[in-house]
Amino acid sequence: MKSNLLNRVMIVFIFLHLFLPMSLWAVEIAPRISDREIIEKLVVLEEGQKALRTEMKSGQEALRTEMKSGQEALNKRLDDLNKRQDDSNNTMLVLFGSLITLIVALFGYIAWDRRTMVKPVIEQVHRLERKVLDDLDLEHSDGSLLRRQLEALRQYAGKNPEFAEILRGLALL
Repeated sequence: MKSNLLNRVMIVFIFLHLFLPMSLWAVEIAPRISDREIIEKLVVLEEGQKALRTEMKSGQEALRTEMKSGQEALNKRLDDLNKRQDDSNNTMLVLFGSLITLIVALFGYIAWDRRTMVKPVIEQVHRLERKVLDDLDLEHSDGSLLRRQLEALRQYAGKNPEFAEILRGLALL
């Protein structure tokens, strides 16, 4: 049994030796670093970090400056746009005001033209009215001139039968 155990250990040992390289078991010894070298490397790292911080700060300042100039340019463009819009609004107000003025002037001209055209017609109508009133003599106590003339013709037709026949033919009797 002893030899059986020994054989098994030997097989395991040979197996490990063949299939696992020795470099896995090898340990490399690191060179010794002195405290002075550690301090020097730390100083170099700190200087690098300071340089990095300085570079980051200068980059941030450059970025701020660029953003500020971009914002100023944007503000200037917006101001120019607002001025153009104000100018365009003023132009539209002027054009709208001109249009309203032209419309009012057109209505004024139409009213003046109507009054000028109607005035002679009104005068002629008044003239004709006066003439008719004068010719018909409507304000006479016995009636209008036409009514009085018709009455005279009827009286004459009562004395003259031939004339009465003419008036009957015209449906005046």
